[in-house]
Amino acid sequence: MFAYVARQPIVDTSQQLYAYELLFRDGEKNCFPNISPDEATSRILAASHLNVGLEAVTNGALAFINFHTDTLLHRFPTSLDPKSVVIEITETVDVNEELVEACKHIHAQGYRLALDDYDLEEKWQVLLPLISIVKFDITTVTDDQIRQTVPLLKTHNIELVAERVETKEQFHYYRQLGFDYFQGYFFARPEIIRHRKMSSSAEVMLELLKESSAAELNIENINAILERDVSLSYLLLRFINNPTVNKRHEIKSLKHAMTFMGEQEVRKFITLLSLAKLSDGQPGEILSMSLVRARFCELIFVAMKEKRQQHSGFLTGMLSLIDTLMEQEMRELVNKLPLPDEVSAALCGENNHLKQCLQLATAFEGGQWSMVRAISTRFGLTQKQLHEIYTSALSWSAAIQNTTRH
Repeated sequence: MFAYVARQPIVDTSQQLYAYELLFRDGEKNCFPNISPDEATSRILAASHLNVGLEAVTNGALAFINFHTDTLLHRFPTSLDPKSVVIEITETVDVNEELVEACKHIHAQGYRLALDDYDLEEKWQVLLPLISIVKFDITTVTDDQIRQTVPLLKTHNIELVAERVETKEQFHYYRQLGFDYFQGYFFARPEIIRHRKMSSSAEVMLELLKESSAAELNIENINAILERDVSLSYLLLRFINNPTVNKRHEIKSLKHAMTFMGEQEVRKFITLLSLAKLSDGQPGEILSMSLVRARFCELIFVAMKEKRQQHSGFLTGMLSLIDTLMEQEMRELVNKLPLPDEVSAALCGENNHLKQCLQLATAFEGGQWSMVRAISTRFGLTQKQLHEIYTSALSWSAAIQNTTRH
């Protein structure tokens, strides 16, 4: 059995990554067509024993995983590391004496339990003493219900997650109500309410990004920019010396890198470095998503044997959230950079191969498997190929981020 996996970020009150909710599905065919997606998720998880590997998907972050009635009764969660997971009890479980006993056993083993899509029904009261986290879908519960329930849950020392948070206004509102964590697209598709004041460092990074996107790479101009900030030269060499890219040779200078790695690789890592520095002070998950998208789109075109598009794919994925980082309109930012026309078009929403590749990346992020199937058919790639590419992109992103932390 081959399992697909998607991850959806859960962030804290500072918009920093707290955990990922993991969604699992089966391979080319839906092996569980007559049961709920949540039950399919937990059964596939149990059957495959997480053959993808939690570490590869979460880079060490906490994982929220849905479990339905049968898998809780059979104690499937206890095959996982209690320090790495939160066991989500789906809203469709049958709350009876047997289930409560199973949850007590799992809780006693040191696992944190969460109620998913809490609907305030009386049946949940018997489980509340075992629950560490409650998740509210803010689109299905009224504001009055939330305001009445939050203080009661807080008396049980239960932490709260607001799901389907789409705007910064919603984020600030539910944070003010006492919610601890947030899940949704508010940080990936924010409502632009102000322009981020650009620091001198950010201006340098945009300058460097502009040079890396030019039709001809001017090494003298790049050196001149790097000389204005010694740390940039150091960080660039750290990126290029990352073992996921270069396992044998130590790169000691940018000129050496140009000779040894080639212009396209140097462009790629200058772009990566620029975005990493621009993301200072912003939620780290935005950079993580950008890295995954960049590598994913690049590898898609490698698999399609479209060499000319590989760097364009990397660039499109890497810059796909730059409007979020800079809190400016995408078109305004794109106009400042000498990007290839097809990259600019994709970033501004025009439909082309690069845009479709980006849509494929976001479909993986949200577990939108029907869209994954549709685009995979269009690209002539199997879903197995795409999943392997996505997992590879996750691992590459984790390695790059770990390099920059040390």
